[in-house]
Amino acid sequence: MNKSLLGLIAAVFVTGAASAAVVPAAPDVDKCKADYPRAALVNDEEGKVSMALLVSAGGQVKDARVEKSSGYRTLDKAAVKSVATCKFTPGTKDGAPADTWTRVDYAWKLD
Repeated sequence: MNKSLLGLIAAVFVTGAASAAVVPAAPDVDKCKADYPRAALVNDEEGKVSMALLVSAGGQVKDARVEKSSGYRTLDKAAVKSVATCKFTPGTKDGAPADTWTRVDYAWKLD
């Protein structure tokens, strides 16, 4: 059985106060992948991790928080670690690059 990572899903949403002048940061999905954690493979663990990310005006993750767990600490930690190293297209406020909160879901699926 081939076991692999499904990957980054469910785009990006602004969290917090809504404002028409705020555009959230967006991940480079093709370059934001993680290896399935070995312990999760052995235990046949799958799930989706929902995270809130604070992305800097330069496109780096400044803060990452799990908002909804996959149900497995190993998968949650691996998702946060992977997304924290991803490069993002910076969000904007009033047309200028700015720190913005973004929501990202990361799904782990075994084939």
